Amino acid sequence: MFRVLTIGREYGSGGAQIAKKISERLGWRLLDKALIEAIASTARVDPELARHYDERIDSWVHRVSRRGLWHGGFEAVPALSGTDVFDSETMTALARHLIEEAYDGGKCVIVGRGGQCVLHDRRDAFHVFVYAPWGDRVARVRGRVPEGTDIESLIRSTDRQRAEHIRVNFGCDWADPHLYHMLISSELSEETTASIIIDALRQQ
Repeated sequence: MFRVLTIGREYGSGGAQIAKKISERLGWRLLDKALIEAIASTARVDPELARHYDERIDSWVHRVSRRGLWHGGFEAVPALSGTDVFDSETMTALARHLIEEAYDGGKCVIVGRGGQCVLHDRRDAFHVFVYAPWGDRVARVRGRVPEGTDIESLIRSTDRQRAEHIRVNFGCDWADPHLYHMLISSELSEETTASIIIDALRQQ
């Protein structure tokens, strides 16, 4: 029986909205914005700072210089609370810890943040990747960004950031179909896509 769902998504595919619909229909906890807020609370930083580092990587120079500040990595993740250093690496370490905690509790939908990698070997976690036609993605993003934004560049750069985040922090290829049980287009509508994913979840 699947008890956790992770959703990877192209930017503008509607993946986050689909995850919300699924969580509401199943009565499961949604970890998307709530995960960012939990990380900010754990690290005792402003949620806006956590959003800034969400699904990103630090510069090479920062990562190298950071090694001089931290010895032994992040073995004790809870000890990061209140740290003087909050960056993408800290964000990822805390996200991993909270994703594992959420998995232990079950009945949750986890959006992005490497959930498909963290829980890849858990047999009761179902992994989905949502994509969409380019025109649909542009239309979705246009409705939530300021007028004059270069939407096509924003979509491409966001996808690159997500892919790089997964590669650097988890050693996985974001677009590798073998990371997922299902790859699905949202072209048929967000409601239909949510229904198909729920049906698949219930097949086990």
